[in-house]
Amino acid sequence: MNRLAEIIAHKRTEIEPLIGYTEEWKQKFQQVSSFRGFRKSLTADTFGIIAEVKKASPSAGIISENVDPVNVALAYEQAGANCISVLTDQKYFHGDLGDLTSIRKAVSRPLLRKDFTVHEVQIYQAALAGADAILLIVAALTDQELDHLLKAAERCGIDALVEVHNEPELNRALDAGASFIGINNRNLATFQVDLQTTEALAPLVPKGRVVISESGIKSVEDIRRVATAGVHGALIGESLMRAANPQALLKIFRAAAAEQAQN
Repeated sequence: MNRLAEIIAHKRTEIEPLIGYTEEWKQKFQQVSSFRGFRKSLTADTFGIIAEVKKASPSAGIISENVDPVNVALAYEQAGANCISVLTDQKYFHGDLGDLTSIRKAVSRPLLRKDFTVHEVQIYQAALAGADAILLIVAALTDQELDHLLKAAERCGIDALVEVHNEPELNRALDAGASFIGINNRNLATFQVDLQTTEALAPLVPKGRVVISESGIKSVEDIRRVATAGVHGALIGESLMRAANPQALLKIFRAAAAEQAQN
């Protein structure tokens, strides 16, 4: 079993106790929901940056052991991040849904719940916790599941970032009607990273879609590479979380992206 399959198998077991709350949370969500426009905020600039609050990962281990998620999110906001991504998976990423709720109260930026969404109940759970967007990983879902979850997200009004890693996955995402595409440079089966993934796939996305490059972006040169590939922005986590001064590094990345966009 590859690592993604292992994670998804655990996630499906983990959410079983929640499935019975689907209709209740759906009704509750419809009464209180208010989204900040995650996708829209990324098209406001020539190149947007999603800064990620990430304590650990299966590939990197512990990234920042004593991190305060709210302080990190505030630093990202002050440095000009367009959006903030919050890892909420507990077993593999040491995240917590409570982190998302706390960050929602502290910042004004739109928030992505970064987790492994495999059931509709997680969409309502994310919205009630304060998320403005959810992640759908094509490799983790059947075509039927992807179609169902995309339609559920659309009915809710929450943005769905649909993540792909290769051309067959991209074709599946487009066939399902996805218009907000994340190209993950990390192979979730092996965790190997290659920015050529973005360079190969971005030109294949039809115009009119919003495209984000994810994973492996650690330097100004990396920002320039993915910006040149034609994406609308980048999701950056580990390099910011490891930085001695995340605010300063994020400002450097934003400046490099703006400069590249002008060339």
